Amino acid sequence: MAPKKNFPLRLDPKLYEALERWAEDEFRSVNGHIEYLLREALHRTGRLIKPGTEQATSEKTDE
Repeated sequence: MAPKKNFPLRLDPKLYEALERWAEDEFRSVNGHIEYLLREALHRTGRLIKPGTEQATSEKTDE
């Protein structure tokens, strides 16, 4: 698994509080819940590259 990218994220305090409550309801950390929400949004819109898809495409071009 590739190392995770670290970056600062500025949020409105009220937004953070809402995320904190939601994450607690789901038994996740705020960071983990933000990652979950982003992954779900990317998946729903078809923007998340599935594991193996990118590699399979590059293997075809190498032939």
